[in-house]
Amino acid sequence: MTWDDDLNACAAIVERGDPLRFRTAMMAPVAARAKLFVLYAFNVEASRAPWVTQEAMIAEMRLQWWRDVLEEIANGGPVRRHEVATPLARTITPEQARMLDTLVAARRWDIYRDPFEDEADLDRYLDQTAGHLMVVAASLLGPAEEATLRSAGYAAGVGAWLRAIPALEEAGRVPLLDGTPAGVSALAQRGLQALKTARGSRPPRSCVPALLMATAAEPALRHAVSTPQSVVAGDLPDTGLAFTLRAATGRW
Repeated sequence: MTWDDDLNACAAIVERGDPLRFRTAMMAPVAARAKLFVLYAFNVEASRAPWVTQEAMIAEMRLQWWRDVLEEIANGGPVRRHEVATPLARTITPEQARMLDTLVAARRWDIYRDPFEDEADLDRYLDQTAGHLMVVAASLLGPAEEATLRSAGYAAGVGAWLRAIPALEEAGRVPLLDGTPAGVSALAQRGLQALKTARGSRPPRSCVPALLMATAAEPALRHAVSTPQSVVAGDLPDTGLAFTLRAATGRW
């Protein structure tokens, strides 16, 4: 993929909006790095669409715009000109476009204030957002079993979700099914178990830059298991030295 103004714009969007994924993408080979920047820029744009307005209808329209882009890509037809949509059409397959459409649809939860129905509903949201993103990102780097990628995506998703709890509650959302210390600890433990499962299947080394998002979640997950009250307090640890060391050695 040739670097152009669109790719530079995508890299800048990720650097500003998702600096941790920017760091992990920089660890990929240059050609693959460009693909990750495009995908992650799309994710930044889609994930913030519900939050840039208080009007539910406008937020729905912003998400629908991205769903229309993905439908154009999935159908193999002309894709509207846009600094992210245009390179995205050159980066992903029709099948991946359909998967990302489900990701965007799941983001409708962010617009409203309804709680999740049950544990399966929350897990579905995490899988369709963090899980789908992990599957597509890793697939751009090399072949790996989807079940492994979904486990890694779930771990990354739970870690990010726990970090977001204070902001979500301040915004009037109900992000936790069970906000008791025991409930929070149990959710974090499920994230850790998913990380252990993913690591046990030994995905190819080429996928590591994408999988590092699961590694980055590990300190927060472990802390939330032992000190669940730190989640609501917004006092979870950062990615930590382990993440930096693993990234430097090509492990996750």
